[in-house]
Amino acid sequence: MGFYDYSVTDAQGNEFSLENYKGKVVLVVNTATGCGFTPHYKDIEQMYEQFHEHGFEVLDIPCNQFAGQTPGTDEEIHEFCQLHYNTKFPQMKKADVNGENQLPVFKFLKEQKGFEGFGFGPAAVAMNVMLKKIDKNYKNNPDIKWNFTKFVVDREGNVVARFEPTEKMEKVAACVADLI
Repeated sequence: MGFYDYSVTDAQGNEFSLENYKGKVVLVVNTATGCGFTPHYKDIEQMYEQFHEHGFEVLDIPCNQFAGQTPGTDEEIHEFCQLHYNTKFPQMKKADVNGENQLPVFKFLKEQKGFEGFGFGPAAVAMNVMLKKIDKNYKNNPDIKWNFTKFVVDREGNVVARFEPTEKMEKVAACVADLI
């Protein structure tokens, strides 16, 4: 199966086929409203405004699996994002990105681009320290490690990049710009 063979549920409870994204560059991101990385919404919205008319889409999947940082309903999450970040891209229904109940598309994404580390800098060190306490072997599996992990999918449905939340958003935007 490929990226376009999957579907997700939108915030209103309707099935949304990823086939709708054929021919587009897509940023897939698991999001949270109460996370230190939540300000990434601002950068994601800026990318959406800059590139949307050139065939760029955001697949925003709110997730409450990481320290319970997305506790609200789908409606509350949407209102938060519009109020604080003026988001215009659609949000999907809150879902799991790891484990038994993970969305199948996340299993696919992780098979295509596994975890390669958090990089360098204070945020990377903090993430490494925190995750070692939770799972000493966290580096040895492709699971999503935290909120705002991003995957970039090209116009042909190929997963071309995975960015951990510690990665600078400028690098994510540059990757998208190269594909536009």
